[in-house]
Amino acid sequence: MEKKSVRIGLLIVGAAVSMAAATAVFAQSKSKEDNSITRTRYLPEYTASGELILPKNFSEWVYVGSPLTPHALNGGKAGFPEFHNVYIEPVSYEIYKKTNVFPEGTIFFKELQLTLPGENPDGSRTEPSGRGYFPGKFNGADVTVKDSKRYPSGWGYYNFNHHEPKAKTAKLQATSDCGYCHEASAKKDQVWTQFYPLLDR
Repeated sequence: MEKKSVRIGLLIVGAAVSMAAATAVFAQSKSKEDNSITRTRYLPEYTASGELILPKNFSEWVYVGSPLTPHALNGGKAGFPEFHNVYIEPVSYEIYKKTNVFPEGTIFFKELQLTLPGENPDGSRTEPSGRGYFPGKFNGADVTVKDSKRYPSGWGYYNFNHHEPKAKTAKLQATSDCGYCHEASAKKDQVWTQFYPLLDR
């Protein structure tokens, strides 16, 4: 009888230890999950004169797509003859996923990247994966910011050079330089969501 009582006691202790361990693992997992959700949102930063400061760590943001308009397919005169590697600030993206609306303070970062030199009349070249267009050197960046109070159209457009290195700050572009095209042809809230499946909802 005494041995049976000891055995039962050990089983109860073992079960308690297992439950405590499981609770600790769950708590740790929950903590990591909460940390990812409550990460700090990066908002636009400006100089005293009103220029936008080049966003930090943009390459770690959420990647949404890379449209390409090379010279060879546009009569040798493409307005933007490179890959447009587009990123959205992560917390703004999380808000968008929940609300289907780009929140105030949303930043889109478009890093420009030239294609490798072409070998064919259409500007394509052949690499081990086949014939196509392949990313080459970086070529500056454009940034878009949503702020209905600061910008009459709701969005501000900035160019951080169309060459390297990227400028550290940039002045607001005139609507005629960039914004009019977004207003006229972008699918949703001046954003080209038709080219970005991740955002096209």
